[in-house]
Amino acid sequence: MNLDELAALVIDAFEAEGIEYMFTGAFAYNLYGIPRATNDIDVVVSIAGENPVQRIVSRLSPAIKFDPQIQFDTLTWGRRRVGSSRFKPPFSVELFELFDDPFVLQQFQRKRMISSQVVGRSFWLPTAEDLIVQKLRWGRSKDLDDARDVLAVQGEGSLDMKHIRRWCSEHETIDRLNSALGEIPPLS
Repeated sequence: MNLDELAALVIDAFEAEGIEYMFTGAFAYNLYGIPRATNDIDVVVSIAGENPVQRIVSRLSPAIKFDPQIQFDTLTWGRRRVGSSRFKPPFSVELFELFDDPFVLQQFQRKRMISSQVVGRSFWLPTAEDLIVQKLRWGRSKDLDDARDVLAVQGEGSLDMKHIRRWCSEHETIDRLNSALGEIPPLS
């Protein structure tokens, strides 16, 4: 099983359980930026309803072994469940619980359905703008590179830069945004 087949399995589990979700991280980046190799799938999970995360963990248990310990993620400040596929090569699946943060809640509300021929499914992703804001907020080297690349591929003219600047001001990451914009070579 490859990563795209695993993603289809994860999507099917969420759809079967009727649980709201949103792919994020490198998987989302690959649809907006310059595709790069990744060995993981990151999913934000709505915690509305009865035990949504546990229901997904149970449904995916034949293909993914989840650590029984819930982790606290210092980057997102939320709770997450980490799993590893039961086949080779091993892939990681991380389920991040939606939590009470104004940007994260708004990002989840603004998510959009996209269709991927590679995955063979339609699924939920953050908007390109919200992915940029999140990557700038996380601020790790690869996240800053990802934000710059999404800005370059999508182009300022097609992005809601007012939305991006508003949240970067709120998160005090406007210098990161300006730096990323300054690193994009001019088109000639």
